[in-house]
Amino acid sequence: MAQSDIVLVRHGQTQWSISGRHTGRTDIPLTDLGRQQADALGEMLDGRDFSLVLSSPLKRAWETMQRAGYADQGMPDENILEWDYGVFEGRTTADIRLTEPDWSVWTSPLIGGETSDEVGARADLAIERCLAAPGPVGVFAHGHFLRIMTARWMGLPAAAGRHLSLGTATVSTLGWERENRVLKMWNDACHLNSMDPVV
Repeated sequence: MAQSDIVLVRHGQTQWSISGRHTGRTDIPLTDLGRQQADALGEMLDGRDFSLVLSSPLKRAWETMQRAGYADQGMPDENILEWDYGVFEGRTTADIRLTEPDWSVWTSPLIGGETSDEVGARADLAIERCLAAPGPVGVFAHGHFLRIMTARWMGLPAAAGRHLSLGTATVSTLGWERENRVLKMWNDACHLNSMDPVV
């Protein structure tokens, strides 16, 4: 098994990320700022050579990957789609808590959607694919998914992703210390980071 880094890139800003709306499978495009952020992420990555580049097929992640300079290399992967929030898609936590005061995406049932463990199972498949690559891997995806993938990388339950806040237009790195999987860098924001609210 190759001990190569996995570089996680969260997509740039969208209209729904500005307002803190849960954006799962709704195919929301980047804002103008989001596109500028994607360009800036490309500058951060500085043409880094990846043996494999995976992207969520949703346009906000896919365009981020393209604008960051990996259009010729990116491969869509359904396993790294964002969490399916079911009936809570498009709603903010504050709005949901008006009727369900203790609601949390991490601990409450998501009617018509996925459990955190189901997202974790997809993350495990993505990790297996990354580990099979001959060198470093780039993954362009979504906030909640990448938090869960990181928790699973470290051998933690999927719901432990709640302890890892992740902004839009950020780069993080999963790697190794000897045989141990570690978090090498987290939430490194591009210079155009917008500090969108946490969902």
